[in-house]
Amino acid sequence: MNKFLAASAVISTIALAGSPVSAQMNEEAVRASLVPFYKALNAANAQDAPELIKQSTTPGWVTCRGNDLCNTRDEVMAAIGQRLRGIPDLKWEIKEVLISGNHVIVRGEATGTPAGELMGTPANGKSFKLMSLDLHTIDGGKIARTYHVEDWQGAFRQVSQK
Repeated sequence: MNKFLAASAVISTIALAGSPVSAQMNEEAVRASLVPFYKALNAANAQDAPELIKQSTTPGWVTCRGNDLCNTRDEVMAAIGQRLRGIPDLKWEIKEVLISGNHVIVRGEATGTPAGELMGTPANGKSFKLMSLDLHTIDGGKIARTYHVEDWQGAFRQVSQK
C-alpha cells in the first residue's frame, strides 16, 4: 500500500509539473506584461493607448465586465480614446498584484474628473476615486483574457454629491 501511495504521489507531481496552473510566473515578468496595459488606461497616454493595448494583449484578447458581456481587442482599441477624452485626467494605478499560475489578479485604483456627463450627471468639476479588480489570464507573456469589475457607481456618487 505504501508503494502505491508513493507511486501515486510521484505521478501526480510529474503530471502537475507540466500543467500551466503550476507554472508560477514571477512578479517581475507579470508586471512587465501588465504595465503597458495599465498605461493605456491613463489619459496621459491617450495617443498611444491603442498601441499599448496591442503590445500587451494577444490578438484574441477579450475583456469581460460580466460572464457574457465581453469586448474584443479591436473594440476596446476603437473606444478607448472616447473614454480618455471624457475623463481627460484619468489615472489608473496598480495597487496590488496576486499571481496564481497563469492567472493574475490586479487591485487597481482610478482617479479622474469627468469633462462631460458621467452616468447622466453633467460635469461639475468634482473628481472621483474608484477601486477596480481585474482577473487576467496570461499566455506567452501577454494578456489573453480579462474579467474586470470597477466601482463606477461609487464614482457616480462622488461626482454627483452636492
